[in-house]
Amino acid sequence: MSREGLKAVGDNIEKVIVGKRDVIDLILAAIVAQGHVLLEDVPGTGKTKLAKALAKSIKGKFSRIQFTPDLLPSDVTGLNYYNQKEGEFRFKPGPVFCHVLLADEINRAAPRTQSSLLECMEEKQVTTEGETRKLESPFLVVATQNPIENAGTFPLPEAQMDRFLMRLSLGMPEREEELQILERFEKEDPLDTLGAVTTVEELRRDQEEYKKVYVHPELKEYLIDICERTRNTGEILSGVSPRGTIALYQAVRAYAYIQNRDFAVPEDIKKLAVPVLSHRLILGGGFAKGDELIARILNEIPVPTEEWGR
Repeated sequence: MSREGLKAVGDNIEKVIVGKRDVIDLILAAIVAQGHVLLEDVPGTGKTKLAKALAKSIKGKFSRIQFTPDLLPSDVTGLNYYNQKEGEFRFKPGPVFCHVLLADEINRAAPRTQSSLLECMEEKQVTTEGETRKLESPFLVVATQNPIENAGTFPLPEAQMDRFLMRLSLGMPEREEELQILERFEKEDPLDTLGAVTTVEELRRDQEEYKKVYVHPELKEYLIDICERTRNTGEILSGVSPRGTIALYQAVRAYAYIQNRDFAVPEDIKKLAVPVLSHRLILGGGFAKGDELIARILNEIPVPTEEWGR
């Protein structure tokens, strides 16, 4: 996929999702950087349609898991079963064997079921009864949770939150956007007729090409300054780990690539800092939200000025 191809994927998704190009570009950056996305929104904002539209656009396999308290790890990863006709055990792949996985209401599953996704998300593989099976690339988890309703939910552990490259929100549409939604869905669901504009093979090439994006040494210092400040702020009990620093670095390069640049600029870091870092913070009781603290840190640290190309 050329960068024009990535733009075509974004344009294709916009046929279904109205007025959310910023979020779409961030999700494209996540899949290019081989990361995963946590969408926090109330029901009905288009999370499922977005994930399905992405899978259709790249001609990829889509799976959905509705997380519930009685969901078992084997319902996610798959299981071995005895085939009486053949007289041997066979492996039945779970829904994680796909390209785009929608983990719907992930915080409604018990912790042991949530943890079954850890190996899939970090190492892109599934291990059952001692045998390891690789997941096909690209593999993107789009997990959702309702930020308002807490009844019958289990908080995501820090290790699980750290596996998400970004935490995003589609949010409610503006009035004009909602009017466009009504007109667009008046006769049929545009998702039903949505076609592919690229292939998973071309996307794999992008997952290698984005690594050529140049990040100036001063920008690396700026990025580290931001992450380091989270570890030295009184309101934050636990700041961003080195995994979070690497995640921000990868996301910045992928986003610059999406924007058709061969180099990163300070605005990329400022754009990505909140969605990549805020959910990795452990805050003291009664203190500001993670996104507010990251925004404050961004205001406090001087932005370097330089020619950012090679």
